[in-house]
Amino acid sequence: MMKQLIAQMQEIARELLETGIVQTVIGWEKGSRWYLSPPVFVRKPEDAGRLWYDQFAVPNLSGYLLDYRNKNEKVAVFVKGCDSRSVVRLIQDNQVRKENIVAIGVPCAGMRDQSAVNDEKEPHELPLLSKCLQCRYPNPVYADRTVGEAVVDKSLNVPDDLDAGTGLMGGDLTGDGSYVSSGIVERLEGLSSDDRYDFWQKAFSKCLRCYACRNVCPACSCRECIMDSEHSLWVGKGSSPTENMFNALIRAYHVAGRCTTCGECERVCPVGIPLMALNQFLGQEVNKLLEAYDAGIDETLKPPLEMYGWPDFDGLFRCAKGVRA
Repeated sequence: MMKQLIAQMQEIARELLETGIVQTVIGWEKGSRWYLSPPVFVRKPEDAGRLWYDQFAVPNLSGYLLDYRNKNEKVAVFVKGCDSRSVVRLIQDNQVRKENIVAIGVPCAGMRDQSAVNDEKEPHELPLLSKCLQCRYPNPVYADRTVGEAVVDKSLNVPDDLDAGTGLMGGDLTGDGSYVSSGIVERLEGLSSDDRYDFWQKAFSKCLRCYACRNVCPACSCRECIMDSEHSLWVGKGSSPTENMFNALIRAYHVAGRCTTCGECERVCPVGIPLMALNQFLGQEVNKLLEAYDAGIDETLKPPLEMYGWPDFDGLFRCAKGVRA
């Protein structure tokens, strides 16, 4: 079954490149280890055979489209369900032009957690990634073409133990602020403000300020990040719990209402900070204050924080005065 799907992927890529419809195809290839399937950029029809797909094709490829936003070049990109939401998000943000993208949807039954590998030579069973256990859109919500059993489907497909409204599952907090399973938002809300602050201070005391979270995030699309500015008065470049927390809050507020919950930021964090907890919390607050909204589902809809009118101004003014609208 998987061999047939891979053959279809290679055939479509070869066709798109031979006909000149696209100049580049972004997909996955088999890596140097049995549990690795990293990104690959195919530019020649004869190289289409490098394309591969399995349960280790984890990277969300949509972020690479940002490298082509200033180029007059058509690009094809393979997308899983969560990846397709990020493509929609980029189109809504006017970061990429829809006519310059060919999105090819692939089916996804969940990706495996490479961090659980205990034998690099011999293949063995691995658990699903935490973010895949939370997935509510396993089918591509946006695609120009599909392979295998993939179908374009914008409807929720919620796991039995997942709350469709929040996208949260059960999980446990750890005292040192290390990686925790989903459900963290509900548990953090149950803590006192002092305990929550203590949790996040411990979590961000481990931050290396490597910016892997920012670099992998399709919603982080600023041409110049404030964190890289030499003249920024908002946050310093030193690594300390306070500076690190401020850095994380700036990024979390930046993607509020735009985060497609692909979970890549948390997955690539080398020290296991539960970054998705901040994103999920702010996403919930946007839904409470404005309207129920899932980012990256329909490219024709305006996201809540991109619409503003007099009713919004009145509500904000009343809240600023301490009066609830």
